[in-house]
Amino acid sequence: MRKSLKALLVLPLLLMSLVAGANDAPPAAADPDLEKRVMALSEELRCLVCQNQTLADSHAELAVDLKNQVREQLASGKTEEQVVEYMVERYGDFVLYRPPVKGSTWLLWFGPFALLVGGVAALGWKLKQRGKAAARADDAGSVSDADLKRAAALLDADNQANRKDPA
Repeated sequence: MRKSLKALLVLPLLLMSLVAGANDAPPAAADPDLEKRVMALSEELRCLVCQNQTLADSHAELAVDLKNQVREQLASGKTEEQVVEYMVERYGDFVLYRPPVKGSTWLLWFGPFALLVGGVAALGWKLKQRGKAAARADDAGSVSDADLKRAAALLDADNQANRKDPA
């Protein structure tokens, strides 16, 4: 009984030691202005691992490496435009969080709008076809007076035959 009590007391201590071994935050640049430039540029570049996050938002190892590259290049005196050109040259337009509008990205920019317009057009066409079909059904469903008289005569003849033959 005493051993199980000790084990229950030691277990939380072991679990807390695992949490204490967490990694520290990566060191930031000593220059706060440089760090602001790095973060601003990191907001414009996409994490190649996460793909839906900027470098500033991502904690993937590759994103940290790319942020460090940006920091090193800016510290060496390159402009933001030069750093972006270097990244695009190395990783393609995909590294840009807002890719430029050009022939290879046309579908990316205008594809959703084309799908929306196509969907609305298809819906309109389908509703129009349904209206035409309903109108044809209404026209086909109308019965002439002569047909009504003939149907009534047939029903009367059938009713008279049923009265004579009660079988």
